[in-house]
Amino acid sequence: MNISQSRVRLLQRLIGSVLAVAVVGLVAVDPALADAHNATAIGTAFCDSSMAQTIQNLFTVIQFGGPLIGGVLALGATVAIPTIRRADMKKELKEVRNQGVIWGVIVAPLATTILGFILNNVVAGGTSCGF
Repeated sequence: MNISQSRVRLLQRLIGSVLAVAVVGLVAVDPALADAHNATAIGTAFCDSSMAQTIQNLFTVIQFGGPLIGGVLALGATVAIPTIRRADMKKELKEVRNQGVIWGVIVAPLATTILGFILNNVVAGGTSCGF
């Protein structure tokens, strides 16, 4: 058997596999389309539930509370650093300031963006709750 015959057999196997997957895909699409209606109903029911309201409240707390608390800690530590004489206490206050900036100014807004994407786009049944 030479190289061209092995390529022809490989191509035949590949075409057969693609056709088999296409036939199975066509047969499996109908039940999936029928189930899509139920999934939309489930997604709409989720958006009307108290769990969705709880998630929206948590989203609001992270969105506004995180930067507020982080900013207050960073500002307070920045103001207090010049008044402290001990080096170890200054080091701790600088760490508080840095953590306040990291968590309050960087992580919390990033988390709200990620949560907003998840809650608006990746909800049960593909339904957007519009958070």
